[in-house]
Amino acid sequence: MGCCQSSTLLRVGERETHPEKEKEKDHQRLSEAEKEGFDFSFSEFSLAELKAATNNFSSDYIVSESGEKAPNLVYKGRLQNHSRWIAVKKFSKSAWPDPKQFVEEASGVGKLRHPRLAILIGFCCDGDERLLVAEYMPNDTLAKHLFHWETQTIEWAMRLRVALYIAQALHYCSSEGRPLYHDLNAYRVLFDQEGDPRLSCFGFMKNSRDGRVTPESVIYSFGTVLLDLLSGKHIPPSQALDMIQGKNNMLLMDSHLEGKFSTEEATVVVNLASKCLQYEPRERPDTKDLVTTLAPLHTKPDVRSHIMLGIPKHEEAPSTPQRPLSAMGEACSRMDLTAIHQILVATHYRDDEGTNELSFQEWTQQMRDMLEARKRGDHAFRDKDFRTAIDNYSQFIDVGTMVSPTVFARRSLCYLLCDQPDPALRDAMQAQCVYPDWPTAFYMQSVALAKLDMHKDAADMLNEAAALEEKRQRGARGS
Repeated sequence: MGCCQSSTLLRVGERETHPEKEKEKDHQRLSEAEKEGFDFSFSEFSLAELKAATNNFSSDYIVSESGEKAPNLVYKGRLQNHSRWIAVKKFSKSAWPDPKQFVEEASGVGKLRHPRLAILIGFCCDGDERLLVAEYMPNDTLAKHLFHWETQTIEWAMRLRVALYIAQALHYCSSEGRPLYHDLNAYRVLFDQEGDPRLSCFGFMKNSRDGRVTPESVIYSFGTVLLDLLSGKHIPPSQALDMIQGKNNMLLMDSHLEGKFSTEEATVVVNLASKCLQYEPRERPDTKDLVTTLAPLHTKPDVRSHIMLGIPKHEEAPSTPQRPLSAMGEACSRMDLTAIHQILVATHYRDDEGTNELSFQEWTQQMRDMLEARKRGDHAFRDKDFRTAIDNYSQFIDVGTMVSPTVFARRSLCYLLCDQPDPALRDAMQAQCVYPDWPTAFYMQSVALAKLDMHKDAADMLNEAAALEEKRQRGARGS
C-alpha cells in the first residue's frame, strides 16, 4: 500500500440528514450496487490496483473533459473482482505536497453519502502519486449535454431537475460541515447510469493551489450554472452579473426552448440566479433557500431522467460493434460458449509464454502436484466435464506458485457453462491482472457481463478486446 496508510480512515458514515424519500432512494441505489459486488466503503487503494484497473493509465481510458482552470485528467477503470466502473483522478504532487493533508482531505470527502453525489470511494497516496477513486458516471457532463449536444438539447423540465438536484447536493454537504466546493461549473455536473444528475465529489477537494473559496462564492458559482441552464450557453463567471442585470428575462433563454418552457418558472429561476450573483456576498441566498425555491418547480418527478435526456439506459448495448471481430470476438458477441470452448482448447497455453520463470529449486513435489492438478483440469476441460475442471483448476490456482492467465480464462468459461457468471467475471478480471493487454481476458469479461445483464458494459468490453487484438496484429505485422 502507499506511504500514507492511516488508521483514522472511516467506513461509510451512518448519519443521514436528507428527507425520507431520498433515504429510500439512496438505500435502493446502494443495495443495487452491493448486489453487483461493489463496496462503497471508503478505503485506500494501492497504485498497482489502480494501474490494473485503468490498463496502466492508458490514454484510451481517459474520460474527462477539461475544466476552466486546469486539465481535469480522469480515467475510467474497473477494479479487480468488481463489475462496476470507477473514475480515477490523478493529481500532481505539487497540488498536494503534504501526503498527510491529502489523506485527511480525502477522508473527509469520503464520508459524504447522498444520491445527488458521485461518491468518493477511496484514494491512493503512493510516493509522488496522489489519486482519488470515485463512482464512474457513464452519461457525460452537463457541459456536454447543454453546450455540445448532437441529437437533442436538454428539455426544460430536465434543466429544472438538474438545478434542484445540485442544490440538494450542496445543501446536504453544507449541513455535513463541507460547504466549500471548488470551481463549480457545468463540467462538475455528471449523469449516472439512470441519467440522473450528480455533483462530482472531486470539487470538494481543496489543494495548495486553490484560491479563496467561501460558502458565498459557491452560491455565486451556482448562479452561473443557473444561467448556463437558462441560456444553453457557457457564461463565464466574470460576465454573469452583466448578463442578468437590466435585461429582459426572456432574452436570456435558450432559443432551442422557444415555446417549450413555462415563462413563470423561467422567471423564478432568473430571479434566483440574480440573487446568487449579488455583488455583496451577504446578500446571496444560502443552500436551503436554493432548495426551497427550486423544489416546487420539479413538476415531472415520475418521468425517468434518461427518458428526458433522450438517451438509452446505460445497460443497453449498441446495436453493432465498433470494430471488426475475430473468431473469438464473434463467439463472445453471440455468447456462443461452445465456440469459445473450442477456441480455448485449440489455443492451449500459447499466451502464457513468459508469464512464469521457475528456478530449479521451485520444482518441488508441491510444484509437480500443482502441475498435475492443472493437467487433470485440462483433460476435464477438453472432455467438457466442467465441474471437475473447476475443482482441479482451483487446486492449481490456490497453491499460488504459478499464475496462468489461461487457467483463469478456462475456469471462467467453466463457471459460465455452469451458470455462475459472478465467479466467471472475477476469473476473467484476474486473467487481465496477470496479463493486462490480453484480448481473451477482456472477451471473457464481456461474456460474463452480458450474462449479468450488464449489456452496455459488455459491449464496451467487447470493443476494448477487439482494439487490443487489432493492436497486437499491427505489432505482429510490423515485427
